[in-house]
Amino acid sequence: LSVLCWDQVRRLDSILAESVPIHGRGNFPTLSVQPRQIVQFSFSATRWRQKTVAQVSGSVSRNHQRSLVLGQNKKENHKQNRSQPKQAINPSKKVVRARLEERGVAVRDVRLNGSAASHVLHQDSGLGYKDLDLIFGLSLSDDGAFRLVKDVVLDCLLDFLPDGVCRERMTALALKEAYVQKMVKVCTETDRWSLISLSNNTGKNVELKFVDSLRRQFEFSVDSFQIRLDSLLLFDRCSRTAMSEAFHPTVLGESMYGDFQEALGHLVTRTIATRSPEEIRGGGLLKYCHLLVRGFRPSPQAPMKQLQRYMCSRFFIDFPDIGEQRRKLEAYLQNHFGGIERKRHQYLLTLRRVVDESTVCLMGHERRQTLALISALALRVMAEQNAIPALANVTCYYQPAPYVRDVNFSNYYVAQVQSPCAAAPTGRGCPAAERRWLVSTGMGRVWLL
Repeated sequence: LSVLCWDQVRRLDSILAESVPIHGRGNFPTLSVQPRQIVQFSFSATRWRQKTVAQVSGSVSRNHQRSLVLGQNKKENHKQNRSQPKQAINPSKKVVRARLEERGVAVRDVRLNGSAASHVLHQDSGLGYKDLDLIFGLSLSDDGAFRLVKDVVLDCLLDFLPDGVCRERMTALALKEAYVQKMVKVCTETDRWSLISLSNNTGKNVELKFVDSLRRQFEFSVDSFQIRLDSLLLFDRCSRTAMSEAFHPTVLGESMYGDFQEALGHLVTRTIATRSPEEIRGGGLLKYCHLLVRGFRPSPQAPMKQLQRYMCSRFFIDFPDIGEQRRKLEAYLQNHFGGIERKRHQYLLTLRRVVDESTVCLMGHERRQTLALISALALRVMAEQNAIPALANVTCYYQPAPYVRDVNFSNYYVAQVQSPCAAAPTGRGCPAAERRWLVSTGMGRVWLL
């Protein structure tokens, strides 16, 4: 554990106060949410009920006295008593923590996790931060607790809908389809947790993780930090004085890697360190290549070649099918390279090199298939970034498919095309280093010289 300094507390406060848009699909409006609003609650359930009861009692007493003076009948007095408490409802939103505690679920603590926590501890880490990971520690004893967590989050989304939206016609299923990007439920002997990710078109998702137990809570030392938010949230509720360097709450940070100062040193020096990557889903392979592209370098004390083999082996165990690999890579590019699309091509080249060097668990054709997939994605990214030169500066040759040369093949509909070998048998006029393969189709190949 380590106590955060004033600059770190100030960065944490600004992150919690930053407005994050939650984009809705279709015609659903965009929600504007502050992380502080999600985890903070204005009143505890007890205080809220006590205040409401007092207001109702006072209202009834005043109305009764007024009825004696004015001689109103009981029916009119009853209607007035029913309408009066509605004006006392607090306009502030009851958010996740408040709703959980009202339904009998005790929240142990709330933490900021992942790249946002790393950004708080060291602003110039080179990682930046995309997702806002908020961890709620609570008990998930049965399936009912998992369902309760999901219902609470969806109920909270109703409170953030803008004015003018008809909330009565909003169902939980409609809110889930509109604002939830993904939902994960893990219930094993060692891990019991649930994840709800709220969608953001720029990749800056708000991820709410509800954890009972989680065996592995980090991939690398630089993203192993968690910051406890309870003291800061309590300060917001109880103090009328603004925070300052001389007067601010004590906020604790923790590293799941182990030694906090060692992990912080890795973050400052941009060093890649981990242990037992075979315990991580996907082996941490994609995050490892991401760190390499971001300028991080492996720790000289760690046997990274051996660790790379473990990463690749675990990745192909978790994603053995080429279709699953494609979906995983495309999702990672979409979620982690928003705003820095120019680095996608470099990332895929780095990933291909690591897979080519360190994969030992695949058969030859499986390995070639995966490498071809990464190469195809890199080619597509390069085309999307307009990295291909203008057509006026290139010469394209078309190579017919092999069956076109068959004497029995009818070439009535096929134009006679000169073979690229005949046109440039040795590649004269164009250095071999500048020849790049662009597209392969059923009918032939296009070469860029």
